[in-house]
Amino acid sequence: MATPETSVERATGSLPPDLEARRHEMFPTLTDAQIARVSTCAIECRFGEHDVLYEPGDLDLPMYVVLEGVIEIIHPHERVEDAIALIGPREFTGEVNLLSDGRALVRARARTPVRAFKIEHARLHTLIQNDSELSDVLLRAFLLRRVALIETGQGDAIVIGSQSSAATTRLLAFLVQNIHPHRYLDVDRDPDVERLLGHFGVGIDDIPVLICRGERVLRHPSDAEAADCLGFNPTLAPETVHDLVICGAGPAGLASAVYAASEGLDVVIVESYAPGGQAATSSKIENYLGFPTGIAGGKLMASALAQAEKFGARLLVAKTVERLAAEERSYRLVLSGGASLRARTVILATGVEYRKLDVPGREQFEGVGIYYAATQVEAQRCPNDDVVVIGGANSAGQAASFLARTCRQVHMLVRGPNLSEHMSRYLVRRLEDTPNIFIHTRSRVTAFEGNHHLESITWHDDTTGADTRLSCRNVFSMAGADPQTDWLRDFVHVDPRGFIVTGPELSAADLVAAGWPRQRRPYLLETSRPGIFAVGDVRAAKIKRVASAVGEGSVCVQLVQQTLTE
Repeated sequence: MATPETSVERATGSLPPDLEARRHEMFPTLTDAQIARVSTCAIECRFGEHDVLYEPGDLDLPMYVVLEGVIEIIHPHERVEDAIALIGPREFTGEVNLLSDGRALVRARARTPVRAFKIEHARLHTLIQNDSELSDVLLRAFLLRRVALIETGQGDAIVIGSQSSAATTRLLAFLVQNIHPHRYLDVDRDPDVERLLGHFGVGIDDIPVLICRGERVLRHPSDAEAADCLGFNPTLAPETVHDLVICGAGPAGLASAVYAASEGLDVVIVESYAPGGQAATSSKIENYLGFPTGIAGGKLMASALAQAEKFGARLLVAKTVERLAAEERSYRLVLSGGASLRARTVILATGVEYRKLDVPGREQFEGVGIYYAATQVEAQRCPNDDVVVIGGANSAGQAASFLARTCRQVHMLVRGPNLSEHMSRYLVRRLEDTPNIFIHTRSRVTAFEGNHHLESITWHDDTTGADTRLSCRNVFSMAGADPQTDWLRDFVHVDPRGFIVTGPELSAADLVAAGWPRQRRPYLLETSRPGIFAVGDVRAAKIKRVASAVGEGSVCVQLVQQTLTE
């Protein structure tokens, strides 16, 4: 199918150099053959000059493939419009929110009279799943466009806060880890903040403030309130019985979602915070198969989420499963906020959380000096400073290596006699060879001090008996981890530490006590309840590697399918 050739000048929106080099992938031109295949699931439509195709906040977004004319993509804020891109003949609109059925982040408007193909959301999913060549082109462009929106701060959210506010750190981390573009204004640094606060009728005492689409203002928002305001979550019918609900969107949960959705199962993922789990906070994963130079955990998990959504899995974030209840032929999952889901099978992939330090003053400084992740959000607070990393496993090692690039000195505190007991050898060697990393074995924190922000830390050396006090405003704690299974203890069998026992590890006595109703024994990853499985770090017999979590998540889907046929 031939279409007119038109040379379209790109909009003036500037991009970082690495993205500028990939602009041709961000705005690819479709071939005649590709447009012909698009036409089979599209309807042709026309727009007059200046007609608006969609606005920020709109739902049920279609994708448009331009046949004639030009569509301009604009980021409106206050009374200003920032040009992002021009979409000309053979090009298409959209970004990652087309996969998740999320709200529009930008305005699309016809710059000239436009003739285009319109592909509705459901048909777009079918096209992406069935056409591998177009899938590659579209997904690559969608992902790069979302990265560009994040890099340039062109989204539907403005955060007003302070670096001395723990709540501000939490809100920014929530948006970053949910891969949502936003603009941040600091009350201590940005001259326009006072005017903006006055415009929306809020004050300094209200920070952090979240402004959604320039309309709705939230003071001190919780994660759930932010997710609701920004339209993160799809609407699901409460009485629909889904084939599979996955609790947790870490590597194991996302792997389960990818494989289950690709097999045609109706899949919903429930995540209490953000997709990716602890893996998403890793600056680099270097021992994952197929990535010889390593890959940032956040990038790997973002790709995994896009892959799951490509096959139709749906994600709910800032939602916690508070209770599981057995029904006649399904399970009901009661969520925070009072909503519920029904499922024929359930996968528990809730992972673990880093253990809180049993040190006086810890609560006072969490979010304002004490952190449990070392992402860019936290790292940008401490360039050229001395920092402390607590922990002796791979996550702590990667954090120390990451922070050493920009911090003056990194002090690692390890309770054990060495690093090699719980850390990969390549990482131990790197830490030992980095001149501004100092490793303190058999050492434990004894005190935190400061006023509104952490100012110093004291640790005790169990070998020498010496105490060391260091002026330090930032500590990263990654020591020990506990499963989040208190809500499950009366429903599935857990070990004394709270980890879920599965498959061969369940004794006959365990099954009798749980009232196991089947003639068969539990499958490999099945819990003491038929049709409920556990994978990843929350499982008692787990192996602490991203690859093993992904493997368990994928293997589990086969067992889910066997259960669904019973």
